[in-house]
Amino acid sequence: MASESIVASVSSTRKRKTSPSPQTVDQETARKRLKEDDGSTQSASSQIAVSARDAAIDQLAEELYCGCCSDLVIAPVIVMPCQHFFCGSCLVQWIRNGGTNCPACRSLSSSVVACRPIQLLVDKLLAIAPHKARAPREVQQANELYRRGSNLRLPAPREASPPPNLNANTDYARPCPHCAPHNQYGWSCPQPIADPNLQPDSAWSLDDGNPPGHATCGNCESLLAIGAPLTTKCDMCQVRFCGITTQGRCIAAPLTLQHPHGLSDISDFIQSPEVYEYFDDNAVEVDIMLDYLTAQQMSPRHIYREIIAHLRNQHNGFKDLIEQDLFMDIHGVPGGEDPAPDAPRERICRLCAAVVLLAGLRGWWERERVKGFLEEHILKRLDCPNGRECDKQRNTGLFCLLSEALYADHKNCSPRPGM
Repeated sequence: MASESIVASVSSTRKRKTSPSPQTVDQETARKRLKEDDGSTQSASSQIAVSARDAAIDQLAEELYCGCCSDLVIAPVIVMPCQHFFCGSCLVQWIRNGGTNCPACRSLSSSVVACRPIQLLVDKLLAIAPHKARAPREVQQANELYRRGSNLRLPAPREASPPPNLNANTDYARPCPHCAPHNQYGWSCPQPIADPNLQPDSAWSLDDGNPPGHATCGNCESLLAIGAPLTTKCDMCQVRFCGITTQGRCIAAPLTLQHPHGLSDISDFIQSPEVYEYFDDNAVEVDIMLDYLTAQQMSPRHIYREIIAHLRNQHNGFKDLIEQDLFMDIHGVPGGEDPAPDAPRERICRLCAAVVLLAGLRGWWERERVKGFLEEHILKRLDCPNGRECDKQRNTGLFCLLSEALYADHKNCSPRPGM
């Protein structure tokens, strides 16, 4: 009996454990899959949340775009009553270019005020999405044009121009804007021009020159009243401007306030053949100067103002430029007679401002480079003894600035023909 019980005990210990049923296996697999699905679901949900957040940021940024520059608004101002908003600097430029209504809907405006709520939204957006910020240079330029928090005013729209008279006789002078009595400009010509269509017997033939008391605008080439308060005269070319047709262009502005024509950016220097001519086709030195201007973030207008300040401090002033006849025949209309080469010069037109900038650019660069802001290897260059007359300067630098090794080769440079 004992042996039978021992055999039974051994047999029972050697029995295999019961295999799990198919239902149990399915439950385990389902639990694992559910756990994996929970992890992937959480990851997908996180990705969806991030995508939704980015989309919301993009949508908010687009809602805060300026209607003029189509970028995130800087120092926003709102036009009333239409409530369209723009960068303060964009609206300043809009007004300067003759804008008299809202740039978006063209409706009349009663006022333009700084908009603090929109500025707060911009600040909140940049706090969570700094990559949406405008370039620092753009912000700086905007702040130079518009003082944050200040209010603006759109000028009243000008009266619509009369329909063109297709039957007008071009052989006779037509009245200028000041010839009509009680005109909108508050000043009337003492010798108004007769309308050739209404007073043919009193019409003034253009073959006889300009009518008395009138001249031709140097920009729009329309007749203007010489004595009108809006009329200005360039003290360089002696051409007059009407101050009416095109704002900012039909005017001879004070010297430091004028914009040189066609030279608003450093890239304009690159495209200007006159720059290379004034540097005697010395492309090497021009490239050094352009790199310097780019690094210093200097605009052509900044250089122009420094040239004006330098000329004003010189004994001869603008006399040398006048005597070189640089301002002769630069407009399509004749100018008046220059009083004297050393006469006071207070106002200047856009074309003459460009001439002053180009003619003075090389001298400005000679003064600027001695300030020591250039790279060391450029500052260490030596001057050729022949200076500007060096026949090798086109391949080197201004005044034929050379390295020590090449200096001996230029000691006997011969002047270029015609120097």
